Amino acid sequence: MTEPFDLVLRSTRAVLPDGLRPAAVGVRAGRIAAVGDYRAAFTARVDLDLADTALLPGLVDTHVHVNEPGRTRWEGFASATRAAAAGGVTTLIDMPLNSIPPTVDVSALAVKRKAAHGKCFVDVGFWGGAIPGNTASLRPLHKNGVFGFKCFLADSGVEEFPALTVPEMREALREIARFDGLLIVHAENAEGLAAAPSSTRYRDFLASRPAAAEDSAIAAVIDAAREYRARVHILHLAAAEALPRLEAARAEGVRITAETCPHYLTFSADEIGDGATQFKCCPPIRGAADREALWAALADGLIDIIVSDHSPSTPDLKQLDTGDFAAAWGGISSLQLGLSAVWTGARARGYGLADVTTWMATRPADLAGLPAKGRIAEGCDADLVVFDPDATFTVDPANLHHKNPITPYAGRELRGVVRATYLRGEPVTAAPRGRFLANPLANHLTHPEAR
Repeated sequence: MTEPFDLVLRSTRAVLPDGLRPAAVGVRAGRIAAVGDYRAAFTARVDLDLADTALLPGLVDTHVHVNEPGRTRWEGFASATRAAAAGGVTTLIDMPLNSIPPTVDVSALAVKRKAAHGKCFVDVGFWGGAIPGNTASLRPLHKNGVFGFKCFLADSGVEEFPALTVPEMREALREIARFDGLLIVHAENAEGLAAAPSSTRYRDFLASRPAAAEDSAIAAVIDAAREYRARVHILHLAAAEALPRLEAARAEGVRITAETCPHYLTFSADEIGDGATQFKCCPPIRGAADREALWAALADGLIDIIVSDHSPSTPDLKQLDTGDFAAAWGGISSLQLGLSAVWTGARARGYGLADVTTWMATRPADLAGLPAKGRIAEGCDADLVVFDPDATFTVDPANLHHKNPITPYAGRELRGVVRATYLRGEPVTAAPRGRFLANPLANHLTHPEAR
């Protein structure tokens, strides 16, 4: 007699690797044990019929600034991962900066893991950092399970994580290529940026960070990746100007991928009012033409993924009282809202749930080398999201789990509501059950679960 499943979820709109269709998903011991027809004769301890409410794989967000330890007034593992789960994200990878110490050597990685232990409501992995002088630390970090290395080609905003010059970036990439690691790059050319004037006008800030600074930085990354045959990834692409260069590099076989973010796909520069510093991020939100070009690049596969770049701060650092864009912290909090924001824009442009799942779950999992994440398939982790794609809501910051719920989405109507999130077949509830993840491609040590 076949052992009953622990859980069966049935939906007429399940997003599977082969597209959207009715299905029943059977879960046993935290894994997807079977995927069958909607009315499959599965027996289970819990059998839930979701009807036409959609069933998605848990999202994978590879660009999250958790900021703990050191700046836990900005965010922390408990608040960030709770917000992630509320937004349908079941796996996140934490950025190496804004925490103190930054994750630039093995000892700092240990400090971060200790800070996160027992606080994570979803599964968590870690990026390492590449800064001036730490080239010798890159291989040890790789062996200890980081998913790759982040660098900046312009000021990071925090003094303990300095930017690399282009020659320093090339040195780091040469070392990373030796073990076939991944370099992820904040691609703005420092020489192409101007000092932002003290101003409440968004257009003054936007002019200080022109699209050409993104394009020239990406050109430098492509040149280095070509020479070293290395893997590189462009973070938070905002400028349509850089897309032809990216396309040409792909065509010649350069190993380059790229991401964009919900805010670049939702907003445009012409709707950002004076003093609205909640919209400030770097690179900046550009014009409507850039926004539509990013959507088209996603559809064409030129941009691979959509991730949050969740980068929160305390209200005082956003300069909400003065509205000074030059002085304000550059970061947008959207971890809990990304799925709904993207679905709102995707649906309006004729894209479907399968497209959004590819961009926000499957391909981010592929980027990180996590084949058991981001898809509803036998053998994968039973990370699942019950999502009502037809419901709407108005964003109320009071309902967000972010520690500092400052958001440009406040008051905006979004479509799509997360009804439930499952981590390895169990509903995400008040008890943190997240685990630490390590790069499966690395010769890493075994790490304890983050329970």
